[in-house]
Amino acid sequence: MNPLYDYSLTQTRRQFFGNTGIRLGGLALATLGAGSARRLLGANSERVHPPLPGLPHFAAKAKHVIYLHMNGAPSQLDLWDYKPGLREYFDKELPDSVKNGQRITTMTSGQTRFPVAPSMFKFTQHGQSQRWISELLPHTAGIVDDIALIKSVQTNAINHDPACTFVMTGAEVPGKASLGSWLAYGLGSENNDLPAFVVLTPNWSSKSDAQALFTRMWSSGFLATKYSGVALRAVGDPVLYIENPPGVDRSDRRVLLDALNRLNQRTHDQLGDPETLTRIAQYEMAFRMQSSVPDLVDFKKEPKSTAELYGEEVNKPGSYAASALLARRLVERGVRCVQILHRGWDQHGSLPSEIRAQCKDIDQATAGLVKDLKSRGLFESTLIVWGGEFGRTVYSQGKLSATDYGRDHHPRNFCMWMAGGGIKPGIQYGESDDFSYNVAENPVHINEVNATLLQCLGIDHRRFSFKSQGLDQRLTGVEEVHPVKALLA
Repeated sequence: MNPLYDYSLTQTRRQFFGNTGIRLGGLALATLGAGSARRLLGANSERVHPPLPGLPHFAAKAKHVIYLHMNGAPSQLDLWDYKPGLREYFDKELPDSVKNGQRITTMTSGQTRFPVAPSMFKFTQHGQSQRWISELLPHTAGIVDDIALIKSVQTNAINHDPACTFVMTGAEVPGKASLGSWLAYGLGSENNDLPAFVVLTPNWSSKSDAQALFTRMWSSGFLATKYSGVALRAVGDPVLYIENPPGVDRSDRRVLLDALNRLNQRTHDQLGDPETLTRIAQYEMAFRMQSSVPDLVDFKKEPKSTAELYGEEVNKPGSYAASALLARRLVERGVRCVQILHRGWDQHGSLPSEIRAQCKDIDQATAGLVKDLKSRGLFESTLIVWGGEFGRTVYSQGKLSATDYGRDHHPRNFCMWMAGGGIKPGIQYGESDDFSYNVAENPVHINEVNATLLQCLGIDHRRFSFKSQGLDQRLTGVEEVHPVKALLA
């Protein structure tokens, strides 16, 4: 849009008349502006992150979201999609009737053969649901009756960057608001001393090259920047400069911040840029985080039983286990959305050894998170989502042997799971064909996953929009999608 037009839309009447030389109504509007400033400065009796008027649209089952994103795309064939019949196809050409002319990446398009690579891992049934699950996830096997497994997820993109952008924003084109930013904007947060949306990026064990993480995955896009996710650092201080420098105490910081806020408020009164108000709010949040963050990341008061739930790496800074425990502590304190982005799942070669290391990172801690939430009465109010940006091919990329193979990107069929607030436990939805290459039953588009997520939080995705670039922008895109009712409790 035209920046001058955008600027005119943000002007108050006072700014309009003042800039044209007519100072009518300045006193009354100044009073209104002062009230707005007091709200942004966080009076103790008011919520710093209030919800939009009218939200939620209906009674919500979940209040918080923990999104476990396996960046790089885990292989559904080696974790969730049990296909014992593939053993007889080992090293045989994938039938053209299965490929059906679908696009493939340039990484395998030059191969002369597309040999079928059955999973080398053992699958067994678990829980009352008798869910088939890989030996790579022994701890997750213990919570299968708490989750809803979706075996027929589809997405649009075939490469990582656009696919990750699509999962998190509902569009492949950068510049859209991320899922967590939408939730911070619409529902706010119950905690005045922490951000509404927090991002964690733990370490990973795979030795293959990991895909880069782009801030657009937690960016606010066209929404105000105060709704962007705050990424806490995995090692060292979670937030840079969280401590005051030597010789500066908290009262000095308060005096400095008050003076800075007055200058910023004066700038906003003159120019009307809403980002100036965001700056005031962010300075105030940073000040409050100086007190709240040290307590947040201090695990010393956690009982020994908690460490046993999450695994031995829970006290190792930067580990996935530490991030999972931190996610529980965040939602426990009222943070609306926590996103854990675990890298290293892009296994084009040496998949058996690499995926084994990745699963060791996340298996016990993920199961421990679910059990911990349940023991604290938080599971029913917290929605947990697990998945990647797409799946992997049944044919091998590169050399194939009985114990070694790789898999290329595959957007047409992959697995995700949801659990907690608003989700029916212990079920499976959708099914793939015999080669885990196409959806055979109940396809679920990634935007339908997000529509279901919003439904659990009491939001009708069709009514949750923001006007930008001439469109009513939505997290679930502009095409017709619906929540998956079979997944809802």
